[in-house]
Amino acid sequence: MSNPSVVLVDAYPSSYALAQAFMDSGCEVVRVQSTEEVPQCYRGAFDTSAFSDDIVHRGVLADTVAAVARHAAVAVVAAGEYGVELADQLSEALGVPTNGTRLSPARRNKYLMTETIRAAGLRAARQRLVSTAQELMEFHRETGGRIVVKPLRSAANDGVSVCDTPEDSAAALKAILEGTTVFSETNTAAVAQEYLAGGEYVVDTVSRDGHHRVTDVWKYSKMSVPGVRDRITGGHLIAHDAPVRERLTAYARQVLDALGIRHGPAHLEIILTADGPCLVEVGARMAGANTPYYAELGAGESQIGWTVEAYLHPERFLAAHRRPYRLERHVSVCWPTAPAAGTLRSYPLLDVVEGLESFNNVEMFVRPGGTVVRTVDDSTKTLAVGLVHPSAEVVERDFNTLTYLDGPGFYDIERAEES
Repeated sequence: MSNPSVVLVDAYPSSYALAQAFMDSGCEVVRVQSTEEVPQCYRGAFDTSAFSDDIVHRGVLADTVAAVARHAAVAVVAAGEYGVELADQLSEALGVPTNGTRLSPARRNKYLMTETIRAAGLRAARQRLVSTAQELMEFHRETGGRIVVKPLRSAANDGVSVCDTPEDSAAALKAILEGTTVFSETNTAAVAQEYLAGGEYVVDTVSRDGHHRVTDVWKYSKMSVPGVRDRITGGHLIAHDAPVRERLTAYARQVLDALGIRHGPAHLEIILTADGPCLVEVGARMAGANTPYYAELGAGESQIGWTVEAYLHPERFLAAHRRPYRLERHVSVCWPTAPAAGTLRSYPLLDVVEGLESFNNVEMFVRPGGTVVRTVDDSTKTLAVGLVHPSAEVVERDFNTLTYLDGPGFYDIERAEES
């Protein structure tokens, strides 16, 4: 009997661990690329030789369905944000477990996403779809105070602006409409939303037949400095028995149901406001930022293993999915904030970081000799530092130490005017 085949749509280096997990389970893994050109955020060397086939979608669904059908796949999984809609189309056409296409737009378009959960009776942000400065400024004046302006279909906090005045909002919209997303898409409109005050959390899940497994829950740390508002600087894995967990996970399951996410991984960002949990956005795919790796360090499990179980062994998934994860070690991830642009000479204090008691690893996105830009979102960060320890206090202390070290002295940068 031949090995089962699994299709991953938009598998790139950031999601290769999922491909490897399916391969380790005895599957042939077929890669489907949803765009003819590789989007900006994924460009770089990528060895696809381990995949049993590498299919490029050239805009004709019937052709791609036919190419994939030859592999008799048992599952089609979105391995990246941009591949969500094509994964829905392929899975529906092939008759394998699918979230279907009816709500696909609401799983990518952030305005439709919020309106869909509102229609289901869930707490949702007040918002407006805008394409002109006049529309946006009117909404800002009506809402009052601070608002958020962001692209409709991007990721990694790309283009997200927290705006205090209508004039700030108009400038943010201008930047969005004149730019492209991290997926190289042109922006024709944006969504303006009320500013949600409260702690921001991540709830990562895997689903099978509408039954949802919460695999890990994180709380973000943020900072604001001149020119950078609400920059996410770290994530902290939340214990299974944390009082806040049940409120977040109950709401997350309702969001998944409202958006028709019945199969596969999902990544939800939720703010716990004074009125209860409120969705920021959800990706109908696995979490990025190497989150599964860090979840496994803390709890010994992650979205990766549960996704494999959901598609290959649904009976085992359904028998165990309600068992909460338990922390074996406390985990935090720190994403330092580069304050200036230029050519990176070195990280002078990196040896101090590596000497921290809970230090586990460093992911270097910009190496010495590379170009640093001022960090304003997830796509412009330079490093990720993982901290792991049995003691929560040790991890908290070391995270605070790292944020103290971060700043101009953490980077030796040759600025353009120096060269």
